[in-house]
Amino acid sequence: MLQRILIAGFVALAVPILLGSAIAAGTGTVVLKTKTGEHRYTVEIATTNGERAKGLMFRRSLPEDSGMLFIYDPPQPVGMWMRNTYIPLDMVFITGEGTVRRVEANTEPFSTDLINSGGDVAAVLELNAGQAAKIGVRPGDQVIFPGLEGAP
Repeated sequence: MLQRILIAGFVALAVPILLGSAIAAGTGTVVLKTKTGEHRYTVEIATTNGERAKGLMFRRSLPEDSGMLFIYDPPQPVGMWMRNTYIPLDMVFITGEGTVRRVEANTEPFSTDLINSGGDVAAVLELNAGQAAKIGVRPGDQVIFPGLEGAP
């Protein structure tokens, strides 16, 4: 009985610590250069497995000019899903050269369907659904963010 109480207490303490470590590493600005101009987004940056696993889960809203940038070093094939995500999103898959590889528009909240990058990517940018179409993001468009090739 005492062992069960100790284990339950440990789990109760460990879960908040683990979830707390999954908060994004910081913030930055991503610039998407499209035919319609340069578009800036303030992003939370996810660089660790814990941060990337949590992503935008459980959020009920996201400001229009905001998003989350998932960084992968080295670039690799990536699969994303919408489990526990309330907000429909656009996912912009970005190569290590700083160009858009592909866009997955208007992803379905709570879906566990895998959304593939279509090849090696260095980053994935999640924006509110409709933003990619609004600014005309297309494969080959330039993405400026420190660490991506071509960024200042």
